[in-house]
Amino acid sequence: MSNLKNIPLKEFRNYLLKNGLKLIRTKGGHEVWARSDLTRPVILQAHVDPVPEFIIRNCLRAIGTTPEDLMEFSGRH
Repeated sequence: MSNLKNIPLKEFRNYLLKNGLKLIRTKGGHEVWARSDLTRPVILQAHVDPVPEFIIRNCLRAIGTTPEDLMEFSGRH
């Protein structure tokens, strides 16, 4: 099982960009990210750094990637 704790917000944003998501709006301290093939947007709290593990897991599930892919992207194997 991958350790998804202590992923910096900036790094997770870069991962979302790598996976084709775009920041479509920011409202009330939340960022809304979307991609044309997703049925619902990905929501991040813009003021919480590092990103909580449960948020990361929900986002990965929504965009169809794995924790291992994120760990490889971040160089944390």
